[in-house]
Amino acid sequence: MSKRDDLIAKYAADIRDKLGEEPDMDLLTKVTIGCGPSIYNDDAETVAASDPAELDRIRKNFLIGKLGLAEGPDLARGLDAAIDRYGRSNRNKYRAVLYYILCRQFGREAAYA
Repeated sequence: MSKRDDLIAKYAADIRDKLGEEPDMDLLTKVTIGCGPSIYNDDAETVAASDPAELDRIRKNFLIGKLGLAEGPDLARGLDAAIDRYGRSNRNKYRAVLYYILCRQFGREAAYA
């Protein structure tokens, strides 16, 4: 297995453990690939959910830029809901898993078609 395949397996296990659901492996793979080289960097691989600047980057670059959502208060509420679902107390919130959650939550799986 490649390093990327190992990481995708780790993210799938995280979805099973923390969300209690079976991941859509095709979507998870595409989201992980879309994260680019950040998945190989320990700091960039995770999301600092308590950092407002980090959340603003996710909102601008991912929700608006990648998923094509319109700017508005729904984005902040949706991001908060996704973090709550993943678990605020969960120390390691993997970027690929959070993006996967957001993609499904906003019904934008087609962005990775």
